[in-house]
Amino acid sequence: MAISSRMVALSISLVLVNLALFSSFSEAKDFLVGGKSNGWEVPASPQSQPLNQWAQSSRFQLGDSLVWKYETGKDSVLQVTRENYLNCVSTKPIAEYKDGTNTKVVLNKSGPYYFISGAKGHCEKGQKLIVVVMAPRVEAPAPSPADAAAVPPTSGATITSSSRFGGGFVVLMGLGMALVL
Repeated sequence: MAISSRMVALSISLVLVNLALFSSFSEAKDFLVGGKSNGWEVPASPQSQPLNQWAQSSRFQLGDSLVWKYETGKDSVLQVTRENYLNCVSTKPIAEYKDGTNTKVVLNKSGPYYFISGAKGHCEKGQKLIVVVMAPRVEAPAPSPADAAAVPPTSGATITSSSRFGGGFVVLMGLGMALVL
């Protein structure tokens, strides 16, 4: 009987470890443009730039998607270059989307994306958006043993994401061991 309860505890520990590992990776998200269903519209004031304020308060990662809601046939979304964004040029878009409630753009590269309304005069009235997709975080390689010995530790050391994860891993392993015993 003791062996089976230890097996159950070990199984639970393994499940907790897997949850910790997979929850540390972010999943792609869908962002409703403007944060609301009627977000893709001409703003009350072009100077207010509500779409860009919304974008600046959001954090876009590779694989995330932008979702637009607008009335088919009355508006569209154009992905354009920076220059065409600044000048509201809609004649040569990188991509054009006209499917209303089904417009979804996957952000598959880091850097800025520029979007303007395809409806005549809407861009000039402020219906445009810049989204900046963050580059994937790259951790610096661990120093070799020789490098580590040559560099004295600093008093204001910061915690890296890998060491924070390691601490969580140790806590989970401790919980798992407590269940086994």
